[in-house]
Amino acid sequence: MQYDFDKIIDRQGTNALKWEIYPKDVLPLWVADMDFAVAPPIIEQIKKRLEHPIFGYSINKTELIEIIQKRMKEKYQWNIERDSIILVPGIVSGFNFACRSMCNPGDSVIFQTPVYPPFFQAPVNNHLNHFENPLWYNKKEKTYQIDFDDFEKKIDKTTKLFILCNPHNPVGRVFTPKELTRLGEICSQKGVSICSDEIHSDLIFRNYRHTPIASLNPDFSNRTITFIAPSKTYNIPGLACSAAIIPNPEIREKFQKSIRGFCNEVTFIAQEAGYAAYAECDDWLKQLNLYLESNRDFLVNFISREIPEIELNHIQGTYLAWLDCSKLGIEGSPQKFFEREAKVGLNDGAAFGKGYEDYVRLNFGTPRSILSEALERMADAIRKNR
Repeated sequence: MQYDFDKIIDRQGTNALKWEIYPKDVLPLWVADMDFAVAPPIIEQIKKRLEHPIFGYSINKTELIEIIQKRMKEKYQWNIERDSIILVPGIVSGFNFACRSMCNPGDSVIFQTPVYPPFFQAPVNNHLNHFENPLWYNKKEKTYQIDFDDFEKKIDKTTKLFILCNPHNPVGRVFTPKELTRLGEICSQKGVSICSDEIHSDLIFRNYRHTPIASLNPDFSNRTITFIAPSKTYNIPGLACSAAIIPNPEIREKFQKSIRGFCNEVTFIAQEAGYAAYAECDDWLKQLNLYLESNRDFLVNFISREIPEIELNHIQGTYLAWLDCSKLGIEGSPQKFFEREAKVGLNDGAAFGKGYEDYVRLNFGTPRSILSEALERMADAIRKNR
């Protein structure tokens, strides 16, 4: 079946966060939520379950647990036990619970900036400190890379947890096994546990391959909580279905204790959707990744041609672009500028870490015509400002 990702679907009036926050004349390309119709098998699975008229408390769907286990083995040759899989209603809540279970008040966590804003809030929520290991930009290769020496130096005796984002949000890096191995070895030497946010792991472009850090060797597996979800991949974030993979039984017990009384179960509807996504939507996903890759290329070519002042790194995965607007010559926040002058809603780079005030994050998970219109508006605003 051929899926139509060019189709524009009106989301106004559906309480869609992405489309309701900004005024109606602003094109929203911000929060990581795609504007594509959900794959039909997901809708059919939900409809089938809704035919039963009782919506009581539910247990975990065995078939969902089993297909996650099978998926890890088939995609990554990573053998995990069913008991190691814990369903959670979201990865943000998940890494907050990881902080709570693996650290004590006054301890520290470390992560790599720029990064998804909730990474900054998680240690605050749990009375922890944090260290930042900034990625450095290799201008020649147009990629962000890891400063391993800085990573090792930043870890002190208070550091208990490394929160990894792979694929990386917002820079779109898909870290290599070599890079992940070095990070894992440093954590092993320093006695640091790992929390790996891999929510974008299915959104990978050609010539790149995702590797779960925990799959690389038994030691990494024994110290890692890995988070995955069908939510970003299959455009069902509103259903809140995620999974923590925790092979170490002691860490798993700590994690489970940390969520008791603070976290609801994943709803039966979300579980049905997650199961259908993983079981029946591989073809949809293949077509989606090709469409996103073509959108990425369109974005790169447009910026190179029409707004060459913007620096854009090479995007290896996700549907997010990290735009360096420092050479545009505009006053103040580029996010505010594009909202005001171009009527395009983007994420403010300042939320992703100190030093990124001149950046914006753009979501290209949208039909090409919407992306094109937004970019034309941005280019026109820049031309008027020159």
